[in-house]
Amino acid sequence: MVISIIGSGNVATVLGKIFKENNHTINEIIGRNETAVINLASLLNAKPGFSIGHINKDSDIFIVAVKDDAVAEVSAQINAAQKIVVHTCGSVSVNVLKDASGNYGVLYPLQSLRMELNYNPEIPFLIDGNNPHTKNIIQTFASSFAKTVIQANDEVRLRYHLSAIISSNFTNHLFALTKDYCSKNNIDFKLLLPLIEETVKRLHYYDPAAMQTGPAARGDNATIQKHFTLLEAYPALKNIYAMMSESIQHNRL
Repeated sequence: MVISIIGSGNVATVLGKIFKENNHTINEIIGRNETAVINLASLLNAKPGFSIGHINKDSDIFIVAVKDDAVAEVSAQINAAQKIVVHTCGSVSVNVLKDASGNYGVLYPLQSLRMELNYNPEIPFLIDGNNPHTKNIIQTFASSFAKTVIQANDEVRLRYHLSAIISSNFTNHLFALTKDYCSKNNIDFKLLLPLIEETVKRLHYYDPAAMQTGPAARGDNATIQKHFTLLEAYPALKNIYAMMSESIQHNRL
């Protein structure tokens, strides 16, 4: 397919590379950040553009790859007639695009995307469309570069988005806090990587609730108190530790 991408950030960059690697043609990159647009357009052999009002309507599909809170503003400037317009957000309704085209939908990558990565992670895609014809075209398009493509309406997609935030964004934040604690206490965070990797590996084979370990899971309050003492100088981390321990104890099997 011939594609126009609106946006020049992480999502636009990663998806643009995937589209190109799977023999789709990137017609143009449109955005406000001139440097980012020019660089991405060069990377994808596309034309740079800086005004949605002058969008090239020869493209088959228009990908709105901007922040969630910018989709409505951007879509209001698009007039794609009957060409397909999709956004890439998990938390935004498909109907935000209803004035942009007679055929619109969603192409939501259920993955944390960073342009700095030198590899493409596995990405399940959640898709939707405002009519069966559009939905089928988006499904076929997504299946050309993704192993897993499922149809999901606004409510289902939002629930997946929430689950992704809890399981990925919050977990990564805990990694960041842990690394900061390790650094301040002269211990090597990398020694924890096998533990972290094993925890994730088990998710493929076992229910996470059944695999819960640690002092809170076994009711070891003496060890918890020792940890509280170590965290006296880190009140924010201590509060998280206490909240998580209480949750584990409340939900332990």
